[in-house]
Amino acid sequence: MVTLLLLEPQQKTPLKQWRFENSSVIRIGRSADNHVVLTDILVSRHHLELRQITSARNGPSWQLTSQGTNGTFLNGVLVTGESLLPDNSLLQLAQGGPLLKFQIEPVTSAKKPAVSPDTCTHEGNSQNNLFCIHCGQPITVQQNIRHYQVLRTLGQGGMGTTYLAWDAEGKIAGHPQMLVLKQMNADMAKIAKAIELFEREAHTLKSLNYEGIPKYYDFFVENGKKYLAMELIHGQDLEKLIYAKGPVAPQQAIAWMIQTCEILDYLHSQEPPLIHRDIKPANLMVRNSNNSIVVLDFGAVKEIGTAPGTRIGAEGYCAPEQERGQPLTQSDLYAIGPTLIFLLAGENPFKFYRLVGRNFRFDIANIPTITPQLREVIERVTEQLPRDRYQTAKELAMALAACK
Repeated sequence: MVTLLLLEPQQKTPLKQWRFENSSVIRIGRSADNHVVLTDILVSRHHLELRQITSARNGPSWQLTSQGTNGTFLNGVLVTGESLLPDNSLLQLAQGGPLLKFQIEPVTSAKKPAVSPDTCTHEGNSQNNLFCIHCGQPITVQQNIRHYQVLRTLGQGGMGTTYLAWDAEGKIAGHPQMLVLKQMNADMAKIAKAIELFEREAHTLKSLNYEGIPKYYDFFVENGKKYLAMELIHGQDLEKLIYAKGPVAPQQAIAWMIQTCEILDYLHSQEPPLIHRDIKPANLMVRNSNNSIVVLDFGAVKEIGTAPGTRIGAEGYCAPEQERGQPLTQSDLYAIGPTLIFLLAGENPFKFYRLVGRNFRFDIANIPTITPQLREVIERVTEQLPRDRYQTAKELAMALAACK
């Protein structure tokens, strides 16, 4: 018997498993006709094949044949063509792609009966496992909300609670999958502005379709509470990443901000244009699979041209006109400047905000990794008046690209 476990890239905890009792060939890829289907952009339609082979000397064993465009890594080594597959091997489909663990269970004379989820005790699982290695079902379900099984609390904030949930019935994508379920806090549900922001995030995500924006799945009210279901992004936000590992190299910071500009260009190109209003490191997630940026938290999004509203924005990242409740698309671009400062200095950019001449500016002359050319870009994008900044996200992206 062969078991394949899909692992969470950082903690290596099982997310999903497949068991094959009598199979001699296992095909893995993005196409629906594979035995194991992995819907990741780095995975080829028919990425790899596992085949059982028998030799007179060694008896039965397994062989891997890589067919993926982006390659397959066996225990960290790129596979070219075919390779024997040892027990407990780690298979990564493309650099930064999905991670699978290959396990062989010995065949005994007395066949072990299949474990029923109703009778399984979940013994022998690691403490961090979300799913049982025996029956394949969630080990602990905190609560059931409609057809969603809540497995873990991801975070709690002023607006709501975020859960890691499992759509066991596959009602969203046609197959079971993990997702994020946001629940609006009961005390916030009494505040009209809070309700507006929560519903705005759901409405905005539903209207958008872009790689750098979480996919919308569902919005509903259950027992008087509002819920938003959306794509689970496997990664880490830039704020946590920098506080954990320290500043990054300028080339990496610039690459991430160019990607952020591309997402902002998509938002600003909507009709009417959408302003995010809360661009900051904590709202920029880096995908584990391909090191790409995903913009989070669309509760503050505002259509341009609407009446001035509530002041929204993080200290140090908020443009002057946005402080006055009059945000523009250039206000989102302004936030790229202090975000770059944070990525390169590892400190809150507000520490560098001081009176320079007659105006308050970011004084970044003493940050060693910021080159004169990059400093010019940061100084221009954080000008006090919007007309003095870069006018579009494309223009800012081009200026950043020239700093490489």
